[in-house]
Amino acid sequence: MMSSSTQASMSSDAIILFGDFQLDRRRRLLLKDGIPVRIGSRGLDILIALTDRAGEVVSKRDLLESVWKGVVTDEAGLRVHMSTLRRALGDGRNDARYIVNVAGRGYSFVAAIKRSHTSLAYSSNSNSADRLGRQFLSHRGLFVGRDEVVLSLSRLLASRRFVSIVGAGGIGKTAVAVALIAQLRAEFGDENVAFVDFGAVLEPGLVPGSVISAVGCTLGGSDPVAELSSFLADKRMLVVFDSCEHLLDPISLLADRLFREAPSVHLLATSREPLHVEGETVHLLSPLAYPVEEAPTAVDALATPAVRLFMDRAAFSGFTEDLTDADAPIVSDICRRTDGIALAIELAASRVGSYGIRGVAGLLAQNAEMALPIRRNVSPRHRTLQAMLDWSYDLLAEDERRALSRLSAFVGLFTMEAACSVAGEEESDRAAIASTLERLVDKSLVWVRPTDEAVFYRLPDTTRAYAAAKLSQSEDVEPIASRHARYFASLFKSLALEHGAYAEIGRHAPHLGNVRKALEWSFSSEENRKTGIELAADAAPLFLGLWLLADCSHWSRLALTAIQHMSEMSHREARLLEAFAVASMHMWGNTQEVKDAIQRGLDLYEAGEQGLAQLRLLAGLNLFLTRIGDFDGGLAAAERCKAVADRSGSISDRVISEWMLAAALHLAGHQADAIAHCELGFELEATHSRLDLNLFGYDHRLRAELALARSLWLRGAATRACGLAVAALHEAEGLSPPSNYCMAVVHAVPILLWNGETEVCAEHIDRAIVQAEKHSLKALAAAALALKGEWLTMTAKPAAGVETLRQALNLLYREQFRMLTSAAAQALADGLAQSGRLVEARTTIQTAISSAQKMGQKFSMPGLLRTQAQIIMRSADAQHDKAESLLRESINYARSQGALAWELRAALALARLLIVHGRVAETRSLLEPVLAAHEEDSGSSDLLDATDLLARLA
Repeated sequence: MMSSSTQASMSSDAIILFGDFQLDRRRRLLLKDGIPVRIGSRGLDILIALTDRAGEVVSKRDLLESVWKGVVTDEAGLRVHMSTLRRALGDGRNDARYIVNVAGRGYSFVAAIKRSHTSLAYSSNSNSADRLGRQFLSHRGLFVGRDEVVLSLSRLLASRRFVSIVGAGGIGKTAVAVALIAQLRAEFGDENVAFVDFGAVLEPGLVPGSVISAVGCTLGGSDPVAELSSFLADKRMLVVFDSCEHLLDPISLLADRLFREAPSVHLLATSREPLHVEGETVHLLSPLAYPVEEAPTAVDALATPAVRLFMDRAAFSGFTEDLTDADAPIVSDICRRTDGIALAIELAASRVGSYGIRGVAGLLAQNAEMALPIRRNVSPRHRTLQAMLDWSYDLLAEDERRALSRLSAFVGLFTMEAACSVAGEEESDRAAIASTLERLVDKSLVWVRPTDEAVFYRLPDTTRAYAAAKLSQSEDVEPIASRHARYFASLFKSLALEHGAYAEIGRHAPHLGNVRKALEWSFSSEENRKTGIELAADAAPLFLGLWLLADCSHWSRLALTAIQHMSEMSHREARLLEAFAVASMHMWGNTQEVKDAIQRGLDLYEAGEQGLAQLRLLAGLNLFLTRIGDFDGGLAAAERCKAVADRSGSISDRVISEWMLAAALHLAGHQADAIAHCELGFELEATHSRLDLNLFGYDHRLRAELALARSLWLRGAATRACGLAVAALHEAEGLSPPSNYCMAVVHAVPILLWNGETEVCAEHIDRAIVQAEKHSLKALAAAALALKGEWLTMTAKPAAGVETLRQALNLLYREQFRMLTSAAAQALADGLAQSGRLVEARTTIQTAISSAQKMGQKFSMPGLLRTQAQIIMRSADAQHDKAESLLRESINYARSQGALAWELRAALALARLLIVHGRVAETRSLLEPVLAAHEEDSGSSDLLDATDLLARLA
């Protein structure tokens, strides 16, 4: 404890000087270069206690007893105030050190001090600062992210003379105005700047007097406005009207007169709505920018002013840590939830010292921020969000209050038409609602977001939460929710979105939040489920087009459960089944539930004779069967699709069917036919227009390009095939949804690996893994991982390749993605053989061959048989006869498919075996016809090796 004698001796030295600061203990005032520094009463007590014992270590207990006399508090409170004090002093900046924490003991004031009995005088700036009011002092040091705005406004005010900064409550209008004063003080001079805080003025009749007092005019007559105008007529001044929204009429009249009669006076106003006076230039103050990415890094997040403001205020609350990459997305989401409104951000950040970043995020999720205090040294209307919004709400007319509460039914963006339908009760109400909405926009309670397609409106999240609370106190809750759901059900019925036609789906994305809310309400009660079924079916293409698979699966399943006893809705059931099958196949794999949904949908569409819809589901059936490794079944589905297209006569239907048939023929082992059908599809498309159609999550034009490239490589056109493969990869990078790029990698990269071009594959493989995992495309993620393992085995890393391939195969089997298990098993066997694990390699390849034969996968047999032969030849007791037999069988399988490249690869392996046994003539007769059948003389390592081998045998 400090002794009373020590305290007495210190009190006699009234003035303490350190650094640029002067501490007047008697007047309880801290100055920096003559300007008052606001540190709060507790901060001042701490500073006095530390400077009284400068150079000593003052224990935390002593500080608590000295500063918080008679008040129970803990060390956390001391840390918060100490952090605020050190920040106000600039402790640590430019090597300045004032207060240090001595671990386990307390705090010490370490700067050199001088004591003086001479009273301090304020600098010449202090009078001006007092007149400008507390806003100038409290905001000047806390200004973040508005430098460009201030610079732009200073130019605008210089040229236009009358500027109103307009924006929502708490967005930072006063802070910008005060910063603008600081920018312009040198130009106008300290005595020619007047700041009028109308927030403290409640009576219209007091407006002229408030301005007169601020500008220093002396009244002498009965007309204060006339005298004020006369006083300012020949003066060059900057007059700031702050917080005008509740006194618009008297302030507008006064501003109009001053603008006209005092030509050298510059007027700056802040308000939640414009003054609507001739000569006024309105600057709409935007929210602080925050990260748009879902998961920004700390560096990226701190590049935005909203996050910088949050972390700055968090530090004031006692939070001493730097922003981490783990917390950056959370802080970004907090800033997003608060709509970039400075006051809301400050409020949230002020709790970080107590709750932590994640705790504050939890408070926001419960709307607990509404009543939490933010600062005591501000006007009452800015101390909480509740008070700020009460201030705005109390200024509204009754029809505006009613409309605002009803508009809280909307989540995110809404149109004027939607507002009129939901907030109005009758058709005749539309004009009145439209007019009221525009007035709410003027008052900055509703924001406007124009797009190329339409003008959208939205309530900031904090305003919406406040308005929703008002709505909940009325009898409108259920009627408004019903109107909201029925409006969006009607809207999406009229839009008639089609599955697969997603080229312009983004124009409907603004409705997403409202669709979700309407669905939640509709399925919450039995009597409203029909509305939910209709909306779920009609909005399903929106979810799929935006690749929101979880949403699509969830709402489709709910609707399908509810529709079971509604036979009159079979057309909606078919749409729901299709949507459910697409989403579930990509999310949960190739399950029986997916197949059943496809088949049930096909039955319903065939009964209704809907050609395009049948094509879509047949495409789904083709994909499903292909993915589970049933290539013949996939071919049968494609042939059914062609029959439907031929009946319809539609060019686009025929194009789809030709491409689907080509992809199926490729995997069924008919390479020449696959190329023919691919090219026929492209020829038909050329007579129509480019066809961009997404069926079951894939762009079928891209699928055809991949099938063509793979078939061309197998037919011996390696150069052309690799060129098409690379082009398809680049094309897929720009396509949505992300399944397209992953599919392109899974089917194009093997072409490059077949050709030995490993160096161009790694980046695409890694990117596909990331994309697939990010979007929960589990089967495609497993397929890309298998390619990673194969690439590792081909680049002299067989051990790593083996482990990766084992992991990938387990995932492929789990997802029932058996179209790729043979290729992955072949690569695994090869990696095991390279690693010298020949027994495991033999077992693996034999299992793969048996599995392929069981599934009827002729496509895989040439490679599997060739690999089995090569493993046998690696053995110490190599069975050359067995190997030769397997290679000849591989050649026959390849020849039956028209796969010249695989025939050549097996023939090369056999040729090397024959040469070992001196069978040269047989070797030449084996290789020459295969080489002659290739349309290219080079382009692959196999062609070069075969040509070189024949030359050496000549």
